[in-house]
Amino acid sequence: MLKAIRVAVRGRVQGVGFRPFVFQLAKRYQLCGTVQNNMDGVKIYLEGDNHVLDAFLADLKNKAPRLSKMTEIIVEEAEFQHVSDFTIIESERSGTSMLVIPIDSAVCEDCLQEMNNPTDFRYQYPFINCTQCGPRYTIIKELPYDRPYTSMESFPMCEDCRKEYEDPTNRRHHAQPIACPKCGPTVRLLDGEGNEVDCEDPIQHTINLLKQGGIVAIKGIGGYHLSCDARNEQAVSMLRIRKKRPNRPLAVMASSLDSAAEFTRMDLTERNLLKSPESPIVILKKQSNYDLAHSVAPGMGTIGVMMPYTPLHYLLFADQDLSCLVMTSANPSGQPILYKDEEAFHYLDGIADYYLVHNREILHPVDDSVVQINDGKLDFFRRSRGYVPDPLTSILNVSGIVAFGGQQKTTFTIGRNEQIFIGPHIGDLENLETINHYQQELAHLLKWMDPPMNTAVIDMHPGYQVQNLVNEFDFSEVYPIQHHHAHMAACLEEHRISGKAFGVILDGTGYGVDGNVWGFEILHGDAASFNRLAHLHYTPLPSGEKCIKEPWRNAAAMLISLNGKEGERLVKQIFPEHTANIDVLKRMIDKNINTVYAGTCGRLFDAVSALCGVTTVSSYDGEAAILLSELVDENKVYQPYTYKLLDQEILTIDFSEMLMEIASDVLEEKKVSEISGSFHETVVQAILASLSNITRDIPCEEKKVVLSGGSFHNRYLRKRISAELRKNEFHVFVPEQIPCNDGGLSFGQLAAAAAKKEAKLCV
Repeated sequence: MLKAIRVAVRGRVQGVGFRPFVFQLAKRYQLCGTVQNNMDGVKIYLEGDNHVLDAFLADLKNKAPRLSKMTEIIVEEAEFQHVSDFTIIESERSGTSMLVIPIDSAVCEDCLQEMNNPTDFRYQYPFINCTQCGPRYTIIKELPYDRPYTSMESFPMCEDCRKEYEDPTNRRHHAQPIACPKCGPTVRLLDGEGNEVDCEDPIQHTINLLKQGGIVAIKGIGGYHLSCDARNEQAVSMLRIRKKRPNRPLAVMASSLDSAAEFTRMDLTERNLLKSPESPIVILKKQSNYDLAHSVAPGMGTIGVMMPYTPLHYLLFADQDLSCLVMTSANPSGQPILYKDEEAFHYLDGIADYYLVHNREILHPVDDSVVQINDGKLDFFRRSRGYVPDPLTSILNVSGIVAFGGQQKTTFTIGRNEQIFIGPHIGDLENLETINHYQQELAHLLKWMDPPMNTAVIDMHPGYQVQNLVNEFDFSEVYPIQHHHAHMAACLEEHRISGKAFGVILDGTGYGVDGNVWGFEILHGDAASFNRLAHLHYTPLPSGEKCIKEPWRNAAAMLISLNGKEGERLVKQIFPEHTANIDVLKRMIDKNINTVYAGTCGRLFDAVSALCGVTTVSSYDGEAAILLSELVDENKVYQPYTYKLLDQEILTIDFSEMLMEIASDVLEEKKVSEISGSFHETVVQAILASLSNITRDIPCEEKKVVLSGGSFHNRYLRKRISAELRKNEFHVFVPEQIPCNDGGLSFGQLAAAAAKKEAKLCV
């Protein structure tokens, strides 16, 4: 029986070759009709036999392009229009946007084969792409995603490209960034003064410069990288000196998986991540015969590795003598990613020897995403290029909710119907440039999403910049959400956990409802509300921020406040060069001068790291804790130190005896790796004992627990706490699609606000 239908497809269905796929599918089934992009997604009109239409719909669902992600397919009967063919028609730009913005994707194998084929007219062209790869989000001006609304507008297609673009059977049909050497973007090599280098082949000349020890700023999909030969110690050291980045590990780009395997250990999951369309930086363990320059990742047993993800990257590895490059974000410390040419020339003056640039404008900068496999699961340090702004779905209606995140590793999150859009990694809101970057990217996504502006969600810390940013909008209500409850809510929402659960939140810094600094918490509740059941004993942070930057101060304050004169004696033995300053710290503590009180996992790790001599002064956020954790064998179980649980109004974890034992072990020159391992295991056992105490009379089916907060990037903590809790009949959940650090905070804030609204809870 003949009939006509209309099909609405929503999700990631633009910029991924979806219309050519529909066209070819309709031709295969000899169906007549149309396919069109619109502000909702993709509209399809079809006429044909009933059973043929059913077969078409089955293939539509099961054989879609690899980059597409359909969240909804709506099929309705329609009136016959008696069309005689199947055509792709012009996009409709009216109506409310329900689009999923296409993400940037690593170059595909088909394009690489063409780029390496001397007979192909795109041979060695550094901007080759198709519907299955290349820039998307970073080049979009307006929606829907069509070439006139991208930064490719300024590159009129040549006859050859136009022919492919208009051919529904070609894989470049409506590939908006389509280009070739005749009509597309070009690369240039500039010297340190910004003058063009006179050379026949800018890419080959760049390779020669890198081999000679040069430092080159390279413009990519989402911004500028600084690059040098990762095996040249002199070049890497010079990069660190010029960039004023003394210790923080640098990411590298390996020419291939085989090349990466020469200096790292990786399993199948890690290999698949490296070669995925998202192509993130993956944190891998170093091989015993690791041969990169020492200064790439000093003091680390791991290294961040990525594969080439643009055609330009692959061309830079054409010389076999250059198999691994440092590829680190070019932005100065604390500044947002550099993506505008004039800003790069300004900020990188005196840092980069040369600039490899191109004339395809980057409209929306994105940092590289950073992940690791932690206890067998995906663990995001940074969710950005390749993943943003792909939405997650919610069990709640989140429309009209905009979450502003926190102060560090900031992201924002926008709710639209049951879709949650997490914005790109912004960074720390500590300067005007980063704040402006935040405002610009938020404004663009709000314009594209076009949600009702009902509810703003912010961290309750009174000093965070988001408290000011939210005032620039006309929201009808503002929800402040406690920092660690947001971490808990993020994991609950990701795993769609209904009902009450426990939350173990181990974190650096978060403002508590009692005015103290929280960060070592056991909570109970749901996304809407929580109770605090246990926490770490508070200790003073004299001079606040200075204690964080100089962990020896934190260690001294902890031992003195918890263990009195004996603690002071041990501290002066461990830090004899700071004896006078220790006396000042004690007076500040005694008189409560410029002192806040904190109970956080981050500060505890800082203190132990300083006591062990690992890091007494930090050069980057988290350095002390990271280097301390690098000493631990995650496959070993250590003997714990002594700790106590104090049965106060809220169960309080007391590590005063542990700190004394650690100080004694340090003075007795016990192996630092063993001290670190025993310290880690003490944290594990204290968490387990606290939860066992709290849940003594709770049925097994109610023993659900989420683990979140930045300290759960620590492989030993995540693995051991999860194992011990499962052994004791807890159902354990960890963040897998959302960072457990503050990069996931805005997602949790939105989830908490949506749950409060659903439960009609006032804030």
